Amino acid sequence: MQFTAQQIAAFVSGEIIGSAEVTVNDVSPIEQGKPGTLSYVTDQRFLPALATTEASVVLLTRDLYDTSVTCKATLILVPNARQAIGTLLQGVAEFMRPRKTGVEQPAFVDASVTLPEDAYIGAFAYIGKGVRLGKGVQIYPQAYIGDYTTIGDNTIIYSSVKVYDHCTVGRDCIIHSGCVIGADGFGFEPDEQGVNHKIPQIGTVVIEDDVEIGANTTIDRAMMGETRVKKNVKIDNLVQVAHNVQVGESTFLCAQVGIAGSTTMGHHCIMAGQVGVAGHITVADQVICGAQTGVAGSIRKAGQYQGSPAIDAMNWRRSSVVFKHLPEVQQQLNQLTKNKEQ
Repeated sequence: MQFTAQQIAAFVSGEIIGSAEVTVNDVSPIEQGKPGTLSYVTDQRFLPALATTEASVVLLTRDLYDTSVTCKATLILVPNARQAIGTLLQGVAEFMRPRKTGVEQPAFVDASVTLPEDAYIGAFAYIGKGVRLGKGVQIYPQAYIGDYTTIGDNTIIYSSVKVYDHCTVGRDCIIHSGCVIGADGFGFEPDEQGVNHKIPQIGTVVIEDDVEIGANTTIDRAMMGETRVKKNVKIDNLVQVAHNVQVGESTFLCAQVGIAGSTTMGHHCIMAGQVGVAGHITVADQVICGAQTGVAGSIRKAGQYQGSPAIDAMNWRRSSVVFKHLPEVQQQLNQLTKNKEQ
């Protein structure tokens, strides 16, 4: 595919600085820009790359533009360059991976299931008894949809996803390969002899609309009631959401986050990589936890947190400066104590 700067600007409602007729047929990072490619800059740190990039067209966040900027490429000024490139790439992705329809063979679809005309069921997929499928659903090969589960309109279930029985997945969701939705929560109780006995997990999982779940993530069913992931949540790969957890709207859970059972997460939170959240606690709205933070107790105030146990991120940064000098500080303290005793 080939597009002119004029066509791109029209698509993203941008303002052109330079030639409107220059064409691109690929994309590239700004530092690795090549002739014929489209790139973008949305952070001041990358402005110097404009002077050296070989990209033909660059989307630039308008607030970063300065008439003194030197750039051989045609610039397209937009309110948010990252958002604009996302809009463009969405169109490209739809062209490269058009939605499929029909049922490939062999696949098993229970006789009780009504298939929408525009649905797609890939080879070796299993659709159980009483499953309800929305319009435009895409279920890729080797996926498993358990009995009495509901999948909303236009949701994509990629290969090897397993959605256990009696779960609900909303509209416009994307669930990537290897995800397991609705496996038993980790519930056991030892008897007087210390033998662990399983507590049946008879609840469900509800995934609301516009949720994306990364590869090999697991969301466990509730012991009773429901585990719920609210609308517009975005979950990375290798995340564990335990039984009876509630994840608030528009929250980000990054790679290897683990949330223990019966915890309630607020809306618009960000849990960076490898954050661990204890069970039976509450995390307030708009909380950001840096990588490897350990949330051992409830966080009741919006803000940025870091460390284990989690503390205010600014305090943690100050403390981390001191940590590496603790051996010297201890030596000085020991010397002072020794001098005092003498």
